[in-house]
Amino acid sequence: MKDDTESQSTPLGIYDKPQQPKITAIEWIAVGLSFIWLLGAVIFFLILPSNPVEQADGVAFLMTLFAVFMPIAMIWVAATAARSSRVMREESARLQAAIDAMRRTYVLQAQGAQAAQGVEPSVTKKLDEIAAATRKTETALATFSTSRDREDGIRKAPTTDAPAEDLTDQGTLALGTPAEELSPPLARADFIQALNFPENAEDAEGFAALRKALRDRQAAHLIQASQDVLTLLSQDGIYMDDLRPDLARPEIWRRFASGERGKAIAALGGVRDRSSLALAAGRMKQDAIFRDAAHHFLRRFDKSFVEFEETATDADIAALSDTRTARAFMLLGRVAGIFD
Repeated sequence: MKDDTESQSTPLGIYDKPQQPKITAIEWIAVGLSFIWLLGAVIFFLILPSNPVEQADGVAFLMTLFAVFMPIAMIWVAATAARSSRVMREESARLQAAIDAMRRTYVLQAQGAQAAQGVEPSVTKKLDEIAAATRKTETALATFSTSRDREDGIRKAPTTDAPAEDLTDQGTLALGTPAEELSPPLARADFIQALNFPENAEDAEGFAALRKALRDRQAAHLIQASQDVLTLLSQDGIYMDDLRPDLARPEIWRRFASGERGKAIAALGGVRDRSSLALAAGRMKQDAIFRDAAHHFLRRFDKSFVEFEETATDADIAALSDTRTARAFMLLGRVAGIFD
């Protein structure tokens, strides 16, 4: 209670106006001087033997009164001026104290803001490092947990019912055989790297993987559709590198490939950035070109992932889910309601 009383009695600057006494020493001095002057005037004009008041005419009498009371008026004018000067000095002191308090508060706030700005980048960096370590851990776990013997291509090799000896004796393939059937399938590692697109102009491995993927017709369709939506999203300031989605487990992706939709695969919609979701949803409603490109991309991703899942390991699926193309699928999939 004592501390509370002391804190309440602390001056509040310009809001703590001091109580001025009604009669100060200045007024007492003025009263004393006035009394002394009146006493002297009475002695001079009334008590002394030669009394000039009795011999004076009317004008002289007025001059006498003026001579008696004019000094008293000057005394009170001086007293009033002295009191006003004192009040002004006190007000100036209180105003200076308030300004000093405001200056100290501003300096403390500025120092606090600088400290916060210094801490925020380090905290953000730590969070990014933790997220990257988490993704690496999930990828490593998926690598150790998978026990499937898979082919290296993104889709199963075509099968034929014809006996081996018949294929040996056959001189030419049947008409209408697709060209990609004659070439080896695209490697899953190249497919995943192509879906992430090259990091920069010096990313030779990224461009090499992209060229290999573009020679595969199905992969080329998906890459082109992904490039279109990424370009349209960038027009609204939405970049996949800025998103930090929650990565789903490989078994959830496999359930998506098997045809499940809605709440069962809701974990695939890991993008939580509200501004990106709001901008994409608004663009989806207002821009027909964007809407068509987004739906075309979602269909292509769905079809390509179904083929990819048949031969992919859990580690491959985890790596694909962290590409720019997969992030675009998570974002547009939430906007389109695939995970609802």
